[in-house]
Amino acid sequence: MLHGPKNTQRLAKRLRRAMTLPEVLLWQALRPRPAGLRFRRQHPAGRYVLDFFCPAHRLAVEVDGEAHSRGSQPRHDAARDDWLRGQGVRVLRVPAADVLNDLEAVVRYIVATAVPGSSYPSVPLRGPPPPPGEE
Repeated sequence: MLHGPKNTQRLAKRLRRAMTLPEVLLWQALRPRPAGLRFRRQHPAGRYVLDFFCPAHRLAVEVDGEAHSRGSQPRHDAARDDWLRGQGVRVLRVPAADVLNDLEAVVRYIVATAVPGSSYPSVPLRGPPPPPGEE
């Protein structure tokens, strides 16, 4: 399992309290463990903090806002991704706009990446079952 030094752990704790809207929405969708996948949010890994991490499948999910395409950020992201790959972690980058525009599709994409061949969701979402006697 990936860990970080104490200062990275403190940063991760602060970031959990200051998540962006797309991160909050995605966390709300990942927290119930789609397809049985358990994710951690703002997980320290070395000197980095991963937006979401699925330890069982060694998958990091990064929600990239517009700033990730500016200045030195692409170079920083590439170095970070290289380091993570060296640790045996796959990195999945998801645009924040996609999270805001089609959260269900993003979750399906994450599940399919974590578990190739997954048929999640296996049945259409129809809400909770009716109360007994009202089937």
